[in-house]
Amino acid sequence: MRQFEQSFTARAFDIDELGHVNNAVWVRWVQDLATAHWAAVASPEHQAAYIWVVTRHEIDYRGNIGVGESVEAVTWIPSGPTGARFDRRAEFRGGNGKVLVSSNTTWAMIDRVTGRLARVREEVAAPFRPFGDEG
Repeated sequence: MRQFEQSFTARAFDIDELGHVNNAVWVRWVQDLATAHWAAVASPEHQAAYIWVVTRHEIDYRGNIGVGESVEAVTWIPSGPTGARFDRRAEFRGGNGKVLVSSNTTWAMIDRVTGRLARVREEVAAPFRPFGDEG
């Protein structure tokens, strides 16, 4: 499967009263990671024509980090699109390689001009291949 990687470092304003990264920050990092993947892989024409919105987040929290600590994040599309939607997986690993947070998020593609859902055509999906279930 084709993966995209990015690092995140917890800053003071990311930390909650328990002394670790707030759950809302993890959600922001999931979105930032997906957006960076789209920007790195999609053609400029597709980036100009479409925007993605989240329709569902499923997140498992297994650990956390504190201020100044970093995670290595990886995201991938596990299977091809269904209509206007893609599912996207993400994992955030601590310095020891252990998965601290994982997510499955469903994204819907919107046509920027009409503001309506747009079917994910093959040429839009192609840069994200191979998908996880295709080897």
